Formats: sequence, structure tokens, C-alpha cells
Amino acid sequence: MSTTTLDRKPESQTRLTVIDCDIHPTLRGGLDNLVPYLETRWHEHLRIYGPLMHQAMAKTLSYPRMQPGLARIDAWPPEGGAPGSSLSFMRRQHLDPNGVEFGMLQPLGPGPMQRNHDFGAAVCRAFNEWQLQEWTGEDNRLRGAVVIIPDDVEAAVAEIERVGANRQLAQIAFPPRTADPPGSKRYWPIYEAAAAYDLPIGMHVSGFNGHTLTGGGWPSFYIEDHFSNVQVMQAVVTSFVLDGVFERFPGLKVVLIEGGLGWIPALTWRLDKHWARMRGEVPQVKRPPSEYIKENIWFTTQPIEEPENPRDLLHLIDWIGWDRLLFSTDYPHWDFDDPKYVFKVRLTEAQKSQLFRGNARAVYSRLG
Repeated sequence: MSTTTLDRKPESQTRLTVIDCDIHPTLRGGLDNLVPYLETRWHEHLRIYGPLMHQAMAKTLSYPRMQPGLARIDAWPPEGGAPGSSLSFMRRQHLDPNGVEFGMLQPLGPGPMQRNHDFGAAVCRAFNEWQLQEWTGEDNRLRGAVVIIPDDVEAAVAEIERVGANRQLAQIAFPPRTADPPGSKRYWPIYEAAAAYDLPIGMHVSGFNGHTLTGGGWPSFYIEDHFSNVQVMQAVVTSFVLDGVFERFPGLKVVLIEGGLGWIPALTWRLDKHWARMRGEVPQVKRPPSEYIKENIWFTTQPIEEPENPRDLLHLIDWIGWDRLLFSTDYPHWDFDDPKYVFKVRLTEAQKSQLFRGNARAVYSRLG
């Protein structure tokens, strides 16, 4: 499944520069490209055993659609390699023509999902060095993410402390599918470290934790798998709020990436209603859940909902809050949202400025 950029009327274009909060850099030739950044002890391990993830298909991804790399058909670099693996081509195809002022890198590597936590932590470290050497160090518009293995909390905190002060890294990449709900206290040392370094927690849809992808079991179709991303993000929000993460860490910022928008108001209303009736069970939640959501959680725009009546999207954003949304493209994936055409309704200049740039500057302290 793929897509290419469509020709549309020029009046639908925006002349604003943008901060793209979801760009996927890719290893040119797979994990072998990380060897220069791996400790020597893991070279043979990678060659002989390779990655081992928490899923039935332990050495590959679940659906053929994920091969090769979820990419749009025109994203293959002319010099070879996988889509997203060439910085020079990314500049020509996306960063320059789309006016990307800053781009937030979202590496989707297997490190956070490894059954062998020591190997997973080593792969995470290697991904961080790879970003710094081959991406953010080569283009000052790019900001990396601190890749961690959340289920090895000690290793995750150590990695944040190792590179957290580097201003080329602007958030912590934390997969939403973890062994326990992400609000659980076992993960709180990670949030404490994140808050100490003023690094938002960026939760991009991804990950395998050994459990079925949906509450109803393993999906029969890819469309079910894809839609389960919404269910995961709902569970993430619920866990963070009800476990009291934001009461304990009031300055913590959480960005939910590529999880959609349409579900947010309904979940907020439902949580407030149930909290009003059963708040005695969760004394750590001292305010209505909606208040924490509106203060501590942000959402990226891609994949943006496209209702039959485009103006309904404006009402949706009114409910969520115009200050809660961060623009993203998902480059170079097939469901890329072009900044010139992403909003099918007319926005004011103030709204454009807020959605395309202003909100991201408020969330990420390391831009500029």
C-alpha cells in the first residue's frame, strides 16, 4: 500500500514554515548498519541470533504491509537504500520543499521490544548514537529522540542520564505497548528522569509486549490491527491519569504520536463521568481527568480524521483544544500528510501558526 503526492490547486497551500513532529529515519541496510555504534560484545550476538521480540513472529513484523518500511512509492532514494535512509533525499523531497523548520525524528527500531533486555538496551544506545552522528549532527533542523527500553527501567534511566543533556535530542521515545500499563509505578523513575531533563515522553504507535493487539484477541485483518492503535492510545491516557502520574509529576509532558484525534473528547467525557462517581477508588486523582489531559498531553495531527463535513473537524479541535495539537507528516510512510493540503477547511492565520509551529515550540524546549 502506498501513495504519491497529488497535484492540487495552489490556493490550498500554506506558506508557513512547519515543525514536523513525526519523521522516520531508517537504517539503510538494516541492523547491520548499527554495528559501528554497538559495543563489541554484541557484534556476534547480532550476527548469529539477531533480534527476538515479544510476539509470535519473533524475527519479523506481523503483516506484509509493513514491508518494505510502510513507505510511499516515491520515497525510495535514487542512490539506493530503504525509504527514510537518505538524509540528502529527505532534504530534497520533504525538508526543503515543505518548509520544515524543525523535524522530530521517530526511529522505529526493535531495541525497545527485545526479550533480551541487555541486547535491547545496547540497540537503543546504538540508535541514539546513530541519530546524533548521521542525522542531527548533519542537519541542524533535525532533533532526535532518546530511544529506551522501558521494561528495563534501570537501563532506560541510565540511557536518559547518559544523553539527556544533549540538546540535539528533544524527547524520549517510549513505545505505548509495554509489559504493564504505562502509568504503573514501575515506570515512574523514567518519568522522573524525563522531567529532570525537560524531555517530553513521545509515545509513537508501535511495540509488541507479548499480549494480543486488541482487547478482543488477535485481529483477523490488517484494518483491525491498524485501528487497534486508537485503543492503545486510549489505554495510555487512562493509565497515565488514573495511576496519578501527572499528580506526581505535574510538569511531565506526554505527546501521543500517530494515534488519531477523534476519540479524545469522548474518552475525556467518559473519564470525568466515572471519576465523579468512583473517585474514592483513586484518591491519587485529585482533579477531573480532563484537567490533566488538557495540561499534560498533546496529540499529533497525522493521521488526521477527515469527516464528511470538513467543518466538523473544526468542532473536534475546539473540543480538544487548539493548543493540544502538533503538526506531523509521518514521512516517508504511505499515509503521509502533506502540509500544503492536510486541512480541508480554511484556517485563520493564527490557527495555522499555532498548529504548524507554535504548539510544538511550547512543548519542545530544544528547538532553536
